[in-house]
Amino acid sequence: MSGPLFINGAVIRAPERLVLRGGRWTFIDIAVRYGLWRHPQLGAVLIDTGYTKRITEGRERSRAMKLYNAILRPRLIEEASPVATLGNQGIGPEDVTYIIVTHFHADHIAALCDFPRARFLADGAAYARLSAMTYRQQLHNGFFPELLPADFRDRLISVDSRPSVALPYALGDGYDLFADGSCLAVPLPGHALGHFGLLWPNMSPALLYATDTQWLLRAVNEERAPSGPARLIYSDRDAAAVSMEKVRRFAAQGGRVILCHEPSNPTAFGGERS
Repeated sequence: MSGPLFINGAVIRAPERLVLRGGRWTFIDIAVRYGLWRHPQLGAVLIDTGYTKRITEGRERSRAMKLYNAILRPRLIEEASPVATLGNQGIGPEDVTYIIVTHFHADHIAALCDFPRARFLADGAAYARLSAMTYRQQLHNGFFPELLPADFRDRLISVDSRPSVALPYALGDGYDLFADGSCLAVPLPGHALGHFGLLWPNMSPALLYATDTQWLLRAVNEERAPSGPARLIYSDRDAAAVSMEKVRRFAAQGGRVILCHEPSNPTAFGGERS
C-alpha cells in the first residue's frame, strides 16, 4: 500500500523564535500542508485541506476572518491547492470519498466546501463543543464556522465511532479509521480541541503525521517547544507537552514524522514526496 503525499499549499512568514524556543529572530517560511492518500478500495482521501481564497479574499468574509488574514498574511500557492493538485492527477472534487479533519483550525478546513460528496472523519465531540460556543469563544479556539459546508454535521463520521485499537510505539489507544489497519488515528491533544495525528503502521519505517503537535521538528527532537505568544494557541498546554513527548519517542524508535508546518525542506523530516 502506497503512502500519503503531503503538499505545501501556502506559506506564512514568521520569526523562527516564535515557533522554536531560543531560535533566531530571522524570518522563516512556515509551510501549511495538507495530504492526499489513495486508499486501495475507497480511492482519494484528503488529509485536511490547507488554506484557500476563502481566507484571503472576498467581501463576504466575516470581520474576524479578515482580521485573521491581516495578522497571519498567508501566501497561497495556487497551483498547489487541493483542487489543482487533484486535477493534475485526473481526480475531480466529486471523486474525493473522505476528508480526514485532524482539527478545526482555519488552515486545516478552508477548502472543505470544495468537495461536495466527501464524508468527514473528525472528532465529533470537539465539533459539538466548538459549535456550542459563543462567537468570542470560537475565535479564541481558532474556529470559523463559515468555513464548514452547511451539511457538515450530516456528513461527519466521528473518529471515536471507528474500531478502537492499541497503537504501536507506545502511542496509546487510537482508532482504525477504515477498519483495515491501514491508517490509524492517534489522539495528540493539546494544540486544539479534538487534535489527532495519523499513523501508517505498515509503511517501512512507520509514518506518523503528527499534524500540529509542534510547528518544527527541532522543537520536538530538541525539546524546544516555544514559549511566549505561540503558547497562547494551545487548548491545553500540559496535554500538548505529553503529546510532543509521544512524538519524540516515536521518532527515537526510528519512525518517520511529518508535521504540517515544518519549512519546505524534505531532508528535515521523513515522508514528504513531490
